[in-house]
Amino acid sequence: MLSKEVQLEVNKGAMLPLMEEFYTIQGEGFHTGTAAYFVRIGGCDVGCHWCDVKESWNAALHPPTSVDLIVANASKYAETVVVTGGEPLMWDMTLLTQMLKDNQRKVHVETSGAYDLTGTWDWICLSPKKNKLPTKTVYDKAHELKVIIFNKHDFIFAEEQAELVNDDAILFLQPEWSKKEEMTPLIVDYVMNNPKWRVSLQTHKYLNIP
Repeated sequence: MLSKEVQLEVNKGAMLPLMEEFYTIQGEGFHTGTAAYFVRIGGCDVGCHWCDVKESWNAALHPPTSVDLIVANASKYAETVVVTGGEPLMWDMTLLTQMLKDNQRKVHVETSGAYDLTGTWDWICLSPKKNKLPTKTVYDKAHELKVIIFNKHDFIFAEEQAELVNDDAILFLQPEWSKKEEMTPLIVDYVMNNPKWRVSLQTHKYLNIP
């Protein structure tokens, strides 16, 4: 149970439930292959059955951490900081992103879009989930739409989401890791027949890096 004082800091985004932070190579989507500092925020109620970071779901397991410390750590390593989760937009991202921008960092977010957008972002990667669909604020601002393909029906879902996202968003299809042998050939064929889409792979897993 958080103290009243800490809870107030969390509520205004001055402290966030930090699960982990690390410097690595971006493995997915538009910025694949580029160096970035990842800040993983705990807490998610979207509940994807194939989530590979289920330990992030319970925010209470991850200690509230001052955004000053998060920004100081991130600024030591990379020009680009990726805020991920969990679902980072469960929390107010205004202060974190402003402080990162004040430190001349490029700030990216990876989100399901299930919550309204807060914060100032250089790049928004929207990865929508069927069980809790994105808000209009994220559809309207997303730079990248990345749909995870677990089964054939997900191609239908991907097209539905492409209709809702803004016209400038870059469209990606990515095989769910446990189904990659089955789904990757289907994605390749789909993209060749529907070239508005691009293929995204979890290259960090092939490289065996975080």
